[in-house]
Amino acid sequence: MTRRLTVAQATITFLKNQYIERDGIEETYFGGCFGIFGHGNVAGLGQALQQNPDFRYYQSRNEQSMVHAAVAYAKLKNRLGAFVCTTSIGPGATNMITGAALATINRLPVLLLPGDIFSTREPNPVLQQLESASTQDISVNDCFKPVSKYWDRINRPEQLIYSLPEVMRVLTSQAEMGAVTLSMPQDVQTHAYDFPEDLFKKRVWHVGRPRPDLSTLQKAAEWIRASKNPVIVAGGGAIYSGADEVLHDFATKTGIPVGETFAGKGAVKFDEPYSIGGLGATGTKYAIEISNEADVVIGIGTRYSDFTTASKSIFKNPDVKFININISEFDAFKHAALPVIGDAKVILEELSGLLGDFEVDPDYRKKIADYNHAWDEEVTQIYIEGNSTVPPIDQAIVIGTLNNFMGRRDVMINASGSAPGDLHKLWRATDPKNFHLEYGFSCMGYEIAAGLGAKMADPTRDVYVICGDGGYLMNNHEIVTSIQEGVKFTILLLNNNGYASIGGLSESIGSERFGTMYNYRDENSGQLSGDFLPVDLAKNAESLGAIVIKATDRTSLEEALEQSKINTRTTVIYIETSLYRTVKGYNAWWEVPIAEVSESASVQKAYDTYVKNKKTQRIFL
Repeated sequence: MTRRLTVAQATITFLKNQYIERDGIEETYFGGCFGIFGHGNVAGLGQALQQNPDFRYYQSRNEQSMVHAAVAYAKLKNRLGAFVCTTSIGPGATNMITGAALATINRLPVLLLPGDIFSTREPNPVLQQLESASTQDISVNDCFKPVSKYWDRINRPEQLIYSLPEVMRVLTSQAEMGAVTLSMPQDVQTHAYDFPEDLFKKRVWHVGRPRPDLSTLQKAAEWIRASKNPVIVAGGGAIYSGADEVLHDFATKTGIPVGETFAGKGAVKFDEPYSIGGLGATGTKYAIEISNEADVVIGIGTRYSDFTTASKSIFKNPDVKFININISEFDAFKHAALPVIGDAKVILEELSGLLGDFEVDPDYRKKIADYNHAWDEEVTQIYIEGNSTVPPIDQAIVIGTLNNFMGRRDVMINASGSAPGDLHKLWRATDPKNFHLEYGFSCMGYEIAAGLGAKMADPTRDVYVICGDGGYLMNNHEIVTSIQEGVKFTILLLNNNGYASIGGLSESIGSERFGTMYNYRDENSGQLSGDFLPVDLAKNAESLGAIVIKATDRTSLEEALEQSKINTRTTVIYIETSLYRTVKGYNAWWEVPIAEVSESASVQKAYDTYVKNKKTQRIFL
């Protein structure tokens, strides 16, 4: 039995019949398709989507942001659901490359269907075509290859039969997922073929829970039983596997403290006595202290980014050993670790059984509980006072006010600027999805698009986006899409007239915040050091269809949050914050190279500090 369809029609028919199942729970895999049509996809995929209204099309405003929305959707779905993104050829396609890189770096699934040039080559060079003097077998879509986990180009209709199952294999692989790019020449999209009927049958992709090698797990248990100061590093994989409850039981039983990466924050609740909060360069002072002393580090679903390891300087114990629990072999072997490869949830269950009645020393358990209490008191104080009572309001007070206002299952989203560091230290996470940070790519412009995707993934949760002026100016387009679709979320737009994070970093390396503030050019010095620019971000947000409320202090912010909760469309709360006052860092380092030679005294001083810190860096072999 065959069905005669165009390549585009066959693609959409196949995709809408894909399902995913884990632990007996079955769901439709794709939430729909974000897209912007042009000559490279309007006649093919555009026609196919029009004829398949049960595979819903969402009209986006920016190609990069549609991928961000898709990634946020997948993140909230614990990687058990995804979106399709389609664009025309040329700039429409290449605009998605940033989003593709973000998805792959963060190990989150998204399917990209960029249009491509004519496979027949008859009208070459077609509008927006990249020409090469050395080959005709190339287009801008080849740029997706290094940022995709799977890449293919469909030059003949029958190739689709073999490519589509591979697309789904990678998208649903917990170890290999990321961006998948299926490049589709615009003429081939419209070509008809007699496809086998079986291609379009309902297919359920089972996501299993692979168990580890028993001997490796037994060795991990031996290492833990022999340890004096073990610590757990909970990464995003702990959340994606749904291991939060098992991790709680494991940490409660053993007393092993749990520190969290950006992606792992929320894997445990902030007020549990074993929780030491954010760990790494932007971590709490107690998490850093515990990491310095740790003799066994148990990584759960972490890829050990430079922020997590403080550029490989935070684990100072000369005899430290690593046990890496990870679904990915690539991540499990990092730091010369004992690799325990498999699903985090089942591994923790089995490891707990092998450990028997093991517990850390009572004094160590008490110290961790005392640290948890002491840090919570410090956070309370920071939330109340910030760093100053002088206007404008401190970012820490904004974070605290929002944190105290939000419900347990609500979602806070951020990705870039100075907020991630403050949030990693201060945020009191109450649910695995309460803290939504994209920090693998830390992509400015992710936040607002992510608010759309997260709310679409779970409409029962209220979504709050913290977005700085820099991120807002880079990508605010999906406010319009949220209005069009009636997908309401709240944006806290923090305006400090510059790049606070990079400005602070610039200052720390001796470059005096060069090029990091929104100033006019000074006619005398020739530098961007004049008055602030007269840009009205609040009016801009209002022009895009959002309800805008201005807040200036804690009281007006609380009132604005209350109003936003009852508003029926996307709301922007505009707040002017201090450019300079962020939460201090603690005794951890993050490596940023500094000029070895400079006439600037401040750079020379920073370089001396860099050399000193560089000596604390470890190589784990």
